[in-house]
This record gives sequence, C-alpha cells and structure tokens, in this order.
Amino acid sequence: MEDDVCKHLEAIKTLKHPKDYVCEECIKTHDEWMHLRTCQTCGVTLCCDSSPNQHASKHAKEAGHPVVISAEPGERWLWCYVDEMMAEY
Repeated sequence: MEDDVCKHLEAIKTLKHPKDYVCEECIKTHDEWMHLRTCQTCGVTLCCDSSPNQHASKHAKEAGHPVVISAEPGERWLWCYVDEMMAEY
C-alpha cells in the first residue's frame, strides 16, 4: 500500500450510524454479541470479531463492504478490513 493511505477510508464522506444498537444477525438466532460495528456501505449493524459469530467481518468479506465504524457509544473510529487500517473521526 502506498504511503499508508487507505483509499477505502478516504472514500467515506458521510457516516452511516446505527439505527439500533443490536447485531441484526445475532437477533435472528438469539445469540449474544460483545461490541457492534456499522457497515459504511449498506448501514447494517453487526457484531465485532470479539463476538462469537463475528458477523461484521464476515459481512465485509462476503459482501465486499470494506469499512465499518464502531457503533459503541463514545467511540469515534473507522476500520478498513481490506487494508487493516483505522482512522478516527
């Protein structure tokens, strides 16, 4: 990667925030989650990699949606799964 710049993070101009503070996939299966992430491509909120199901990273890989924001109150950062880079906002 050139100069440690992530084109996926740079492409985000408007943030999609969670509509609800639940993992949309864990709710369907009555599973629990640790922390939540919101996809910046489609807006779905899913559980993080510390959660048993790791829905957010699975979604990023399967859907090709590279960037999430933390949906946790007080956290203000984005993560790119492709380039494994973080940015604060």
